[in-house]
Amino acid sequence: MQPSSDVRRLIEIMAALRDPVAGCPWDVEQTFASIAPFTIEEAYEVADAVERGSTEDLREELGDLLLQVVFHARMAEEAGLFDFGGVVEAITAKLVRRHPHVFGDARALGPDAVRALWGRIKAEEKRAKSESRESPGQAPSSALDGVPLALPALMRAMKLQEKAGKVGFDWNDVRAVLEKIREEVVEVEAEIGAGSAQSLSAEVGDLLFATVNLARHLKVDPEAALRGANAKFERRFAHIEHRLAERGQTPEGASLDEMESLWVEAKAKEQPAMVKSQPASASAVAQAKSKSGQ
Repeated sequence: MQPSSDVRRLIEIMAALRDPVAGCPWDVEQTFASIAPFTIEEAYEVADAVERGSTEDLREELGDLLLQVVFHARMAEEAGLFDFGGVVEAITAKLVRRHPHVFGDARALGPDAVRALWGRIKAEEKRAKSESRESPGQAPSSALDGVPLALPALMRAMKLQEKAGKVGFDWNDVRAVLEKIREEVVEVEAEIGAGSAQSLSAEVGDLLFATVNLARHLKVDPEAALRGANAKFERRFAHIEHRLAERGQTPEGASLDEMESLWVEAKAKEQPAMVKSQPASASAVAQAKSKSGQ
């Protein structure tokens, strides 16, 4: 088979890979459950390419993500459930249904009105789907339904909080969220003294959940914010390693004070107006980090 820009060729290749006799043994033995982690991973690869601004990598990663869709659709077709065409039909129907301001009569709407309309349509879809699935004795639906368990924890926390907020269970002042975070920090400190690993884990979880709530109220994407913090940490730590190597040292052989001093140096290079010069002591560096929020 030759490469092609026609999606039908991709579907044919996937069918060949899944052929029980002449296909790829690895592809043949896969299931929805075994492929799902790869699907999530590929979505993150797309996000990473976007973050790095690499359009060539983005094209490749989008192809890998599309392959995941085709893979799932092929397995569904083999099981007599649906095929790739059914996937396309479902999403096109949803897009038309959720955009009456483009394809229907609800014209000339502003961004806020569009978001409100989208929310009402989604709520109606959820209610209809829930009613069709309910059976006698089944637990009633929840306002928190529909948040996948497989989502990254930060993202899932954000979505759970958003759903709770839509029914009125939410803070109405960001300062109250900050106070909640302070409360959770105190509880973490108390558990450190108590020495219970299980309780400490629960309290740290509460602190993270409250921090996500703060991000939501400030309209900050916690996943994106943490990715940015990770990248910043990697960048500054690389500076520490580079500067130590210039001295013939490694991080393992350097003192904490030395590494903290180089951390501040890396930070000063990124924010020269904010950080001119800092003493090398760990306590001074800790104070600088506290003031800057790092």
